[in-house]
Amino acid sequence: MTYVIAEPCVDTKDTACVSVCPVDCIHYDGDADRTLYIDPNECIDCGACEPECPVNAIFTEDALPAEWVAYTEINALWFTDKEAARKLVNAAKPA
Repeated sequence: MTYVIAEPCVDTKDTACVSVCPVDCIHYDGDADRTLYIDPNECIDCGACEPECPVNAIFTEDALPAEWVAYTEINALWFTDKEAARKLVNAAKPA
């Protein structure tokens, strides 16, 4: 099980979670991204990021609200195909 950053982060991109992650698994490419992403292969499931998120956008996979389940795929996809992940974010929450 890994952590997932969901829709509340879109267009917020608060980086409080980044500074507490002991393995630096939370990423984004500046203005190119509308949200932050957790690498499921790097995440050690420590949970340090979850309480730091001011918009409550970070969930374990099994606690992710049903309306944001697509963000599990989006987070993982960003690490292999950033443009495809960005398109899915834009489709899930149009600007």
